[in-house]
This record gives sequence, structure tokens and C-alpha cells, in this order.
Amino acid sequence: MTDGDAYAAPRAIGAPLSRLDGHAKTTGTARYAYEQPLSEPAYLHAVQATVAVGRITAIDTEAAEAVPGVLAVLTHHNAPRLSDTDDAELAILQSAEVGFRGQVIGGVVATSSETARYAASLVRATYDERPHDVELRADRHDLFAPEIVNGGFLTDTAQGDVDKALASAAVTVDQSYATAMYHNNPMEPHSTVALWSDDRLTLYDSTQSVHMVRDTVAPLFGLAPEQVRVISPHVGGGFGSKGTPHAQVVLATMAALRVPGRAVKLALTRQQMFFLAGYRTPTLQHVRLGADREGRLSAISVDAVSQTSRIKEFAEQTAVPARFMYAARHRRTTHRVARLDVPVPSWMRAPGECPGMFAGEVAMDELAVACGLDPVELRIRNEPERDPETGRPFSSRNLVACLREGARRFGWERRAPEPRARREGDWLVGLGVASSVYPVLWLPGSRATIRVGATGRYTVSIGAADLGTGTWTALTQIAADALEVPVEQVELRIGDTDLPRATVAGGSSGITCWGSAIVHTARQLRDIYGAAPAWGAEATGETGDNPATERYAMYAFGAQFAEVRVHADTGEVRVPRLLGVFAAGRVINPRTATSQLVGGMTMGLSMALHEQSHFDTRLGQVANHDLAEYHIATHADVGSIEASWLEEEDPHVNPMGSKGIGEIGIVGTAAAVANAAYHATGVRIRELPITLDTFLTD
Repeated sequence: MTDGDAYAAPRAIGAPLSRLDGHAKTTGTARYAYEQPLSEPAYLHAVQATVAVGRITAIDTEAAEAVPGVLAVLTHHNAPRLSDTDDAELAILQSAEVGFRGQVIGGVVATSSETARYAASLVRATYDERPHDVELRADRHDLFAPEIVNGGFLTDTAQGDVDKALASAAVTVDQSYATAMYHNNPMEPHSTVALWSDDRLTLYDSTQSVHMVRDTVAPLFGLAPEQVRVISPHVGGGFGSKGTPHAQVVLATMAALRVPGRAVKLALTRQQMFFLAGYRTPTLQHVRLGADREGRLSAISVDAVSQTSRIKEFAEQTAVPARFMYAARHRRTTHRVARLDVPVPSWMRAPGECPGMFAGEVAMDELAVACGLDPVELRIRNEPERDPETGRPFSSRNLVACLREGARRFGWERRAPEPRARREGDWLVGLGVASSVYPVLWLPGSRATIRVGATGRYTVSIGAADLGTGTWTALTQIAADALEVPVEQVELRIGDTDLPRATVAGGSSGITCWGSAIVHTARQLRDIYGAAPAWGAEATGETGDNPATERYAMYAFGAQFAEVRVHADTGEVRVPRLLGVFAAGRVINPRTATSQLVGGMTMGLSMALHEQSHFDTRLGQVANHDLAEYHIATHADVGSIEASWLEEEDPHVNPMGSKGIGEIGIVGTAAAVANAAYHATGVRIRELPITLDTFLTD
């Protein structure tokens, strides 16, 4: 692909096509991982550690093994030895060591799921328990700087002299902000079905990347890649938690090796997912801004602190958005991490940008108040002409247009300049705004094959994943336009390692990478066989490199607006309206795009008002580890939620001109709600979630 290379005369892209997989899902015929129709499957239930750190001194499996229907009980004494134990999260049952409460220390295989679960409850372990350390604080003496943070970003950056610029600034903001620990809770739990037969391992896995699962599992068990097949045609949500394999895939494979020729089904319970499926680390952020009286920034400083597991490092890129969001000559960002005796954190929708932009956008609201400026105007005044970090021009940057269009549609001109100025009965009413951003990621390595069938239909094959985001539909639309045929003539095949390799469905990069591979392959087919290829014609292509990524800074942008009502006597919070206006390149399918953006905004609302994993430091575990007590937003939490976008042309990002939309919707939503709550009450929110006691002050 070359810079600006785009195909002409699209017919399917931009059409609000109904989901092509919708009928199968609504009729129950779409098969998810656990639902694969396999004859006489066995069932697996994990046994978990009940101490936060220590060593198993004895493990009694006799009672479990005596239960009728139990086929095998796995512990560190008899589990298969892994060929590679460098990844401690996956190196389960390899030793007696316990690194966190809830770690897998065994598994029971039985003829029914009920039997497996009951027998697992009979396994008794005794421990040499050691003191645990699970408390994240910004003043810890043992915070360390990771070599890199998630995404391959530099840990620390510095330009100019931040301290001097802050000292001489006419207006400053110097505050600390906190976001909670959050757990992904996709509707479909993490599930794996494993079958070992004829020296070949088949995994039906709920994953965001079948090829990543194969690339991980094969070397762990000393298998060649061709000995492992991973199948995942439908995934019931992932949000990052299914982006990398977790321990349940390894446990299911171990169990399958113990009962060869028989499929073993494992679905984590909702409670187990709070220990074994990753989570977003809590963050502590110290933000300092310096500006002149007109609100033009001279200095930006963000110091971010997060946690990681002692057994495996993961550092979220929390401070990265501050490097490019607004213009300022002097800037500094740092990341520091605490190693704790906790489960392993991982990806959660918009890692880095989501928690980082909460702190940054609330700080910008505080700066607007300090300068006596409208918050929308403050952001516009600090619009950079080029990427402040790299100096590259933006491939397209329409944040200002999003802010202005959002303000117009939201009725921003009626907003009172002072907080606590509008009251309707017992309710204090305020309006808030925040910016959104998410990078356009280009991941080379996706391949596609297109073959012409006997009836003239085109079979398009690529090992992509559909997490419920609309991949089945969007890729079919891209293929139809690239081949210049109606959508009905395209048959898409995805979700299988027997198909050409595809990159992970993560970082809002899926359509960019997979769609580019399909477009390139369609061109190959046309170049070789002409406009009317005969039956049996076939071509394969891949994404390759995009040289424009070295010349341009590529991001999607947006503006989030919120109306918040706070009850003057009780502190109860209501959000009657949310509006998001985005600039995300060419929209492939308006129907599925709206779904994604509204979904992201709903998660942002949930982050603002409800979500918080309460960590019990005495036990070393999340106390509210189920959906009865881990609260998420519902329909009653918002009156109107609306997502829209600007028409944006960007020929540099990929052949379709599209940008990712799966994650930008969540970025900025919580900040907009918090800023609106301040405008309603005069009480500044710097820690999430927003609880009613925050407002019950003198």
C-alpha cells in the first residue's frame, strides 16, 4: 500500500447495513466457544488459591477423586510440564508457589459441570502463608520505572523546562486524580473447549485473536504451530480482556491431554473472572498545568502511578495522551509502577487514553475556571498545529470541529458561566465537556485470501475476530467495494487459524488492518485475472507497511458533552443527556458505528458513576467480585445518549480512509460527567466513581 492509495466509487461502505450475523445470533444458531456441539464432552472446573502469597505445603485430592464421574484431578504434582515458564501468568501448576489469591492451583475434570464444580470444592490445600503487600500508594518507596509501557511507548518523556515554566506561569493547576480498579465483564465469560486427538490440539476459544492463542499455546506445550488449531467465529464481548490468552486456556489444554480423544469444556465463573481474566489497574495521577491569563498552555506535566502483579509486569500508558493532546512548549510525563501481590492487570477498553484523559480533561476544566474561560474555548485555544511530541503533521485532526459542532447541538450557549447557577426544584443542573482521542494503529501482518466460486460468489478468508462489534458485516462491505460487486456476492470466513493470519482485535485496529489486507488482495485478484475472474481464481495479499505512518501523526478525535443533575439534599446524581461528536475518518457502517460509540460512552458513564473493584487489603482480593455488587450502568442511569460524527476525509490512514471507533467512545466520557457535576454543584471531582457523599459537605 502507498500513501493516499484508495479505491474509487464505493457502494457498500457507508451504508447502514444490518448485521449479517444478526439472524444467527437472535435465533441462537451462532456458536460461541462453549456451545460447540461435541459428543460426550468432559467438563473442567478450576481450583483457586485461598491465600494471597505463599507456598502450598500439601494438597489433598482424595475426596474429589472419589466423586462418581470425576475423570481427573490436576495439581502441580501431576500436571503436564510446560516447555516454557517465562510467562508466570500462564505457567500454572508448575510449582507449589502462590503469587496471588485466586491463582489456579488445580483443576477437576468430570462428566458434568456440576460434578466438576462440586469435586473442585473438595480439594483441600494447606499453605505456608507469607505476608502480602497489595496497597497502591503514590508515596511508596519501591515504585519503579518500567523499561517501556504498554504499546511500546517510552516510560518517561521531557521537552523544555517544565519546572521553570510552571514557576513563571500566570495561572497554574496542581492537583492529583485517581481512577479505580475496573474489571471487564463481557457477557460471554472467558471460555475454552480443548480437544487433544491424533497428536493435534483443537481449541474453541473466546478470544480476540485466534493466531495469538495458537502462537502462545503451541510453544508452551512443545507443539508445532500446525499441531494447534484455534476456532472462534463468534465472541460475546472482550473489551481487551480476551486480547491475550489467560490461564484458563492453559488449564483446559492440560486437561485435554489427560483425557485424550475427549473434548474438555471450561467456562470461568463470573467470580473467577475477577481473578484470572485481567483488569484495568487503578491509577494515581499528579497533573500540573501552567498557562497565561488567556489560557494558553506553557507547561504540561503528568506523573502517573499504577500497579502490576509481582509475577508478571504490565504497565499502562496512562500519561501518554498528555504528550500530544494540546500545544505547550514545556512538557514532561512519567510512569511509575508498584509490584504487588495481586492478579495480573491487562488491557481494558482504551488502555492509557481512558484513565489518562480523565485526569487531563478534568485538569483542563480546572484551568478554564482559573482563567475565567469557557471550557470549550480553552481547548480550542490550545489546539496544536502539529503533533507536539513528534513534530509531524496530523493526517487529519478535527477536534475543534467536534467541539464546535457538539457545543451547537448540545445548547452550550445556554450554559451559565458560573457553577451552581442553575437549579430546577431540588436538582442542581450543570453542563460539562471533555475531549476524546485514540490513535490509529497500523499493525502489519494480516493476510487475506479471496477465491472465486462456481456461482461467481467470492469467498473472502481471514482469521479476524468479531467481538460483537460488527466485523462480519463491515469486512463484507469492504470486500464488496474492493471487488466492485454487491454485498450478496461476498461470503466472509473468519475466526479460525486455518484461515490466513490476522492481527489481534485490539487497539481499535481490526478494520484498519484486516480491511487493508482484503483491499490489497482484491487488487491482486483483479491485476492477475482481470475484471471478471473465472471460477477457481484465487489471490492472497497482506497489509504490508504504510509509509504514511512515518510522516503523519494519526488519531481519531471527539468531543463529549454531559448534562448532570445532583439532588441538593441527597447528593443523588442523574445524567439526563450525553452527546458525543467524533471525527473518525470514513465510517464503514453507520449502524454498527453508532452501536460501538454509544457502547463506549455507556462504559464511560459506568466508569463515572458506578464501576469500582473494592480491593480488600486484608485478604488480598476484590470483595465485590460478581455482578450483584460490581455495579455497571443501566438504562435508568441516562436519559438520552447520542453519538454522531463529522464527515472526515483522511487518505493517509488506510485504503478505506477509516479510523478505529471501538475505544474512542469511552475516552473523555467520565471527565465530561465529572466536569458537569462540578458545574452543577461547585464541588470538584478528582476521584472516580462519583458517589453521593462527595456532595454532602458544608
